Parts: sequence; C-alpha cells; structure tokens
Amino acid sequence: MKKLFIISLAVLLLLNFQAMACTNFIITKGASKDGSVMVSYAADSHTLYGELYYRPAADYPLGALMDVVEWDSGKLLGQIPQVTHTYSVIGNMNEHQLCIGETTYGGREELWHTPGLIDYGSLIYITLQRAKNAREAIKTINFLIESYGYCSEGESFSIIDPNEAWIFEIIGKGSEMRDAKGKIVKGWSNGAVWVARRIPDGYICGHANQSRITTFPLRDGKTSITNKDIDKMIFNPDVETVYSADVISFAKLKGYYDSKAPDAEFSFCDAYAPLDFGAARGCEARVWTAFYRCNPELMAQYEDYARGDNLSHRFPLWIKPKQKVDVTDVMQLMRDHYEGTSMDMTQDIGAGPYACPYRWRPMNWEYDGKKYIHERATATQQTGFSFVAQARSWLPDKFGGIFWFGVDDAASCCYMPLFCGINEIPEAIREGNGSLVDYSPTAAFWKFTKVSQMVYTRYCDMIKHVNKFQDMFEKGAVKNIQEMGNEMVALFEKDPAAAQRRINEISKRYTEEICATWDKLYEYLLVKYNDGNIKKEKDGKFLKTNTLIPQCEFPDQPDYSEKWRKAIVDDCGKNIQEK
Repeated sequence: MKKLFIISLAVLLLLNFQAMACTNFIITKGASKDGSVMVSYAADSHTLYGELYYRPAADYPLGALMDVVEWDSGKLLGQIPQVTHTYSVIGNMNEHQLCIGETTYGGREELWHTPGLIDYGSLIYITLQRAKNAREAIKTINFLIESYGYCSEGESFSIIDPNEAWIFEIIGKGSEMRDAKGKIVKGWSNGAVWVARRIPDGYICGHANQSRITTFPLRDGKTSITNKDIDKMIFNPDVETVYSADVISFAKLKGYYDSKAPDAEFSFCDAYAPLDFGAARGCEARVWTAFYRCNPELMAQYEDYARGDNLSHRFPLWIKPKQKVDVTDVMQLMRDHYEGTSMDMTQDIGAGPYACPYRWRPMNWEYDGKKYIHERATATQQTGFSFVAQARSWLPDKFGGIFWFGVDDAASCCYMPLFCGINEIPEAIREGNGSLVDYSPTAAFWKFTKVSQMVYTRYCDMIKHVNKFQDMFEKGAVKNIQEMGNEMVALFEKDPAAAQRRINEISKRYTEEICATWDKLYEYLLVKYNDGNIKKEKDGKFLKTNTLIPQCEFPDQPDYSEKWRKAIVDDCGKNIQEK
C-alpha cells in the first residue's frame, strides 16, 4: 500500500515553491529511433495560459535597443542593444531547430536576488533569436549574463539542436558579495555561476526542479579560466563540459565548499542546491520515473532515492535506454502519474472511486497534528502548455524541426505538429486568443481544458476515449510527416516559397482537425456519462434510453469498487448501515 510521509516545515516550504514547476526530458540522436534529437517541456503554473509565442525573423539598424521583459511577471526590466538580425521563433524552438526548455530549481535562497537585467525567460527567448545551435546558445547565454547580469533563481536548461543535446545549470550570486564569515568582498559581479554538460550520444537525460549536475571534468584539471577560454571550449567539438570561470572559487568563498578540498571533487548540485527529501520526492522522482520507463532493470534499484528514503543512493545524470525512443514514447513520458510504482497516484484513496491521479493544491496538508504530502507527478492539472520538440539533422531546418505543441494537462491533451519554420500561427493557439480569465470558444486551451475537467470526474472510464484519439492523431501525424520527407526536401530545393506555404498549411490543418475533434470529444463525454450513467452504444451510435420506446436500452449504472465501498464503510458505516 502506498504510504503518506510525515514531513518537516522546511520540506513543506520547498513543496509549496515547487507547486509551480516544470519537467524536461532530453533524448540524444543515438537514443532515438529515427535519429532525431528531442526535448520535452511542461510549463506548469497555476497562472500560465496555454498559447504559442511567436517572434518573426527581423532586421534592425545599428544602435537599436530591445526591451527586456520578465517572463513570469511581464515587468519591463530595461533595455539592451539589439542585434542586426534575429531568427524566427515559435514557442521554444527557432527556425534553425535550436530548442531550449527549462526547470526552476531555486537553490540557495540568498543567491536568488541578484540585481541583474536578464531573467531566465529572457535568456531563453533572446538566445533563440540570436543563436543557430546549442554551442552558440551557450556562448550567447554566457555573453548576456556577463554583460547585463542575471536576476532569477537557480535554473536548469535543456538545449538541443539537430546534432547535440546539453544540460545547463545556472544560479546567481546574490544581492551582495559576502564571504563565509559575512565580510563584504570587493570586486563583486552581478553575473552567475554555471555548468553545461553535453549528454553523450545514445543516452537520455532529464531534470525537474532540482539541480542534477554533480561533479564534472575540468579543463586540464584546472578551473582558472577566462571568457576567452570559455569561448574556445564551447566551439571545440571534443569538449563536452563548459563552465563559468568562478563556479568553484565562488562556492569556496561563500563557504558552500571546503576551500581546501580538491576542485576535481566539487559538486555543483551539492554546493548550490543541496538535496533534501522534498527535492527527491517532489522533483527527482519525476526524472526517475521517466528513466524507469526507458530502462526498468537499471532504475528499479533507485526507487528508494526517488521516494526520498535514501538520499545517498542518487541515480546517474543520464542513462542509456534499453530500447531506442520514439517521439510518441516521449509524449507518453509527459503523461505519467507514477503508474505501477509505489507512488502510483491512481491507487490510494485520494484517487476516489474512479482512480483519478490528480490532487488539488496544496500539495502538503495536515491531519491530527501531523503533516503529509500529495505526489507531484509529471502530468499535472496546472500545466499551461507542454511540448516535445524534434530536431532532424537530415532535413531542411524549417521542415526538420517539429514542435509538437500541447495545451493544458499533458495527459489529456493532443500534441499538434508545428514545423519550426512556419510564419503563420493557427488561430486556436495564437498568442492573445483568450486567457486564464477570458474564455474564448476558438482557443485550443479552452477546448482541451473542457475535456480534461470532464475526464477528472470519472477518470478511469473517460481517459480511455482521450487516449484513443491521442493515439490516432499523434501516431498518424508521425507516420504522415515521415512519409513526406523526400517530397519536402525536393520542394525546398525547387521552390522555397511553396515549401513555406506547405509547412504553414500542414501545421494549420493538423491544429484545426485536432481542436475540432476535441470539441466533439467533449460533447461525446457529456452525453455518454451524464448523471453518473454510461449510455450504451452500437456501431458508434448511442442507443435510445426512453423506456416508452420499444427495443430501447437502459444505460449502464456501474457499481463502486469493493475498495471504495470499504472506504465508505470505514468512514461512516454505522450511520448508513441498513437496519
């Protein structure tokens, strides 16, 4: 039976913070079935609306400035010089198939309020407009934080292009520079410390609101490097780890790492985001379950770590999957609720009579003077949008990059294929079409959330219908897009303008068809499951239920499970027992 854990106040504070949290999984080309590089991302926030951000390519005069707007708040932070040309960006992927995802891990609280100009969202979206590949992205991120400062909490970034995948972790330096004894240090910088590691080909990685980089190889065994050294390291194809010049010396200065300890044993995570129960159970568990799906024999041994029972039994930063991974496999990883594990959210009494794997907030609660938690799974109700991005090196960039985009809960959405080079955004996902407090009947978010809200009421029965259409559209789209590869290569060579129109048309058609289907699915679920009945069907049509009409069928009225009956009896059996 699943256990509920009693937890401390410190853990409760962490779990409250993590309630607005995100998840990334990263697949290298050697680990994918078709040779594409993939990354997934769920933007999980109770205040984030599901819409597609779009920034067209543009040219600017010398001396032009751009606004830096904080992604979370919309606050204008300031201005920085604009570059003369920016690339087109849809969502988190640009026209060159570069894609960046993120998760916030927070880290040491005294380092959160660095007085810089660039927040984590701006790092993503400015970099996507300025970089063509992952290594250029790392250089751009370093340039931005060195030039203008960093002003967010600790962040993990996933950075992929058609050939490589990187995990990049960063944290600021706080509002003032004080050493371990509290003495102010002169020469303070408002930049950040960071480490970036290239994921070995054939492996998968992931992060979910907890720093995951521990020890890492040093350049010639040393940390005394400059920004020129960093640039050389970034563009050396043999280099697989890059880091800021003071990532270790700053930790020693602050007392996060023993000043006399060898640099080679330095762990970024242990210094800047020390692990505790909440980080393992609320965050690392999501990565563990994805790794477990891909290699159960290897990962079963680490379930005690994911549960927070054994924090010393940390699993690897990346693993090799038992079998190569398809894009639809990654979509399924984003729909996980720990099914089949000791944390399975469909199995305890909180799931209700219909095995609903959702728990409304708060994640922590108190009963009889003791504190408990609800699980935090990968799929969650507060998701604004999620995606699975594919970068395919053997195809023209604009067609090779596929941004599979979903809105609302990943478990009940359908991923819509959008090519990274489109320059027309379908109306249903257009930025500004509705909001969290502004219902729009044409907005994909509201179409999908109507279905998910319905499904939550009788999950084990209704989710099967959702899964049927997910499977049909997603697998069908994957097959169709694969089959049009040669045709699109030829079209891009012969007539780029026609190819541009074609990718716009395909992306729009899939979006419209999927949204129209979810409208019909909502109507179907409403009719079939009305008032706790389940109407019968034959040949796809509902049978009449009016008993005055001959040969009609009365709807099914399924009973509760024995487990749920027992729960009711245990709760109030004496009050309802038949006399």
